[in-house]
Amino acid sequence: MFHVSDILTTPPPAFASELQQRVYETFAALAIPFARVDTDPGLTMEDCQHIDAKIGVQIVKTIFLCNRQQTAFYLYVTTDDKPFVTRDFCASLGIPRVSFAPADKLWERTGVLVGATTILSAILPQSADVRLVMDQAVAEAPWFACTDGTATCFVKIRTEDLLLKYLPASGHELTLI
Repeated sequence: MFHVSDILTTPPPAFASELQQRVYETFAALAIPFARVDTDPGLTMEDCQHIDAKIGVQIVKTIFLCNRQQTAFYLYVTTDDKPFVTRDFCASLGIPRVSFAPADKLWERTGVLVGATTILSAILPQSADVRLVMDQAVAEAPWFACTDGTATCFVKIRTEDLLLKYLPASGHELTLI
């Protein structure tokens, strides 16, 4: 049985990473209310369904991509049920072909391991050159849920708080497609 805690509204008692700590510090500094659940490692779509049921909203799918030279990086946030089509993504942005970025680049640029990819990593200085891209449907939803930078904690915030407070505080611009 996949473990999902009851809903919590306080930060974890101990932080598993620099990113996780920065996320909750930023929420506090910007007065962004949140709900979170602690879980077993949520690595599959089936795991996320258990989390969705508890938190009351679908967890987004976040994909870390790069160009062939590994000099341009993209963090793409979409709905969990939308297939990723490289051709469509690249055409929407007017860029050459991209592929999934290697795990070492994910860690280097976003401070997360595979399975914990999150747009919340935009708050880290090393993510400054990562282009943030979001599916329009995600931006229009009232709630946004994702990892907090770990594969064992998922947070839910208002989408408007993400778009109007959190991302501007990170210094990143967001491209909607």
